[in-house]
Amino acid sequence: MSSPKGHVVLFSYEGWGHLRPLTVLAAKIVKTRTTHVTVLTNPKYLERVQTEVSRNFDSGDATRDLIRVIAMPIPDNSTMINPAGINTAFVATYKQLVNGESIKCAQSGTVHNPLPIPTAVVLDFFAKAPLDAVRAAHSVKAYAWYTGSASFISWAFGSDGEDPLPKIEAKVKETGRSFSEVAAEVVFETTGQVLYLPGLPPMHDYEHQPQEMFVKGIGGQFMLDGRSFLEQCDGLIMTTPEEYEPEGIADIKKWFAKTSRSVYHLGPLLPALNDPKVSAEEKSISANGQEISDFMDSVLKSHGPQSMVYMAFGSIFWSVEPEKIWAFVDVLIEKKIPFVMSHASPFASVPDSMKEKVEKSGLGILSKFTPQHSILAHPVTGWFVTHCGQNSTIETIAYGIPMICWPFSADQPANAARLTDILDVAYELYEIRNGLGLKPILRNGKVPVGTVEAVREEAARVLENAFLADGQRKRENLKKLREAILGSWSDGGSSRLSMDALADALDA
Repeated sequence: MSSPKGHVVLFSYEGWGHLRPLTVLAAKIVKTRTTHVTVLTNPKYLERVQTEVSRNFDSGDATRDLIRVIAMPIPDNSTMINPAGINTAFVATYKQLVNGESIKCAQSGTVHNPLPIPTAVVLDFFAKAPLDAVRAAHSVKAYAWYTGSASFISWAFGSDGEDPLPKIEAKVKETGRSFSEVAAEVVFETTGQVLYLPGLPPMHDYEHQPQEMFVKGIGGQFMLDGRSFLEQCDGLIMTTPEEYEPEGIADIKKWFAKTSRSVYHLGPLLPALNDPKVSAEEKSISANGQEISDFMDSVLKSHGPQSMVYMAFGSIFWSVEPEKIWAFVDVLIEKKIPFVMSHASPFASVPDSMKEKVEKSGLGILSKFTPQHSILAHPVTGWFVTHCGQNSTIETIAYGIPMICWPFSADQPANAARLTDILDVAYELYEIRNGLGLKPILRNGKVPVGTVEAVREEAARVLENAFLADGQRKRENLKKLREAILGSWSDGGSSRLSMDALADALDA
């Protein structure tokens, strides 16, 4: 192995959907070019990040030693929703890196020797405070790490979009209200305008916000930080494959090309599919891991392949009308469809009555954390009820599992529309909507009722179709999309070529 030429620093907030693909990126960087990589993370994720990194290497591969994972001294109460403590820890740690100091891991106590000054950094696209610290410390290439869909960037930050900051500042001055409150109001304002985003059916602006959100109050600041970062970064690294949304990626490339910057589309960034090590390790970090594994094996014997439904909304999202979630679960039980459901959101709460009902039915498992890759890889899994976050969407396509879409906000409504109306590999639930989501839907003329009874009726209809000929047709469509996406990493594939281009940029 030749001597390392540079030093790339990778940092993402704690969301596992951001961190997991980042570990794959770290491995691909050192395999493509001989360079040092430092991954900065939260203490509670240290062991998982180290495990994920190592999973990308064969035993004895010395290239793995080029990657070090360091836990920063982050307070326990700091999260991506409340990132002040994370930002402070990053600023202090990055200063040590630039000054050539040894760094002590806040979780393991391991002291890491100095490395050459960083030559490039990769940061979450809304990590504005860390970006400011990097820029203040020295001149270095800074890349935006983006795990969402290209269409969301076009909608939220497109090059022709108006900068909302002056309007926000003026309204704060005029009304005396808080900046965060006004920012959320202005950023998420809708007028009923029809949006024609690349690769999507025409949609009203309000259709991109089909459900009210617990975290909308801080969403305005996220959007402002994201816009600022995208304007300042030296390039954009995306986890979406070109084969999934070619029109959206082409639009973002056109925007960045105006300022001679590049966009790198590197999806899917996943651990090896169907690797038994993945299943074993995931089971070990889930309190219900073994129980879920045994349950799936049992259902496979009793109900056959593709008979189980998996249901999860990621680590943040949860309905402000949870009774609709439990109505859907009721329908699963009534139809005697086996299921595994994750409720990882900090806003989630499972009623005791629902726990008792699920346990009595013998048809399902409710779990705070589920080993998602293991579930998607299991032959018993037939459908995934998902919020359609980009990571879950690409993971699910890679495993060949068709989806039932339950979008909340961000890139999820666009993904749901693309999966159902453009690619025809999924169903979308409409009666689960609330707030702006109860307005007319342009692409199909529906006007959701939004009641619990309407959710029950829609769930029954969709689940029935999913396990009949119509669902099988969508499954066949998905096979073709899966082959195209997985082929992006083959020789000459779009993601492989984009990775080579990124490696050249990191070397320059």
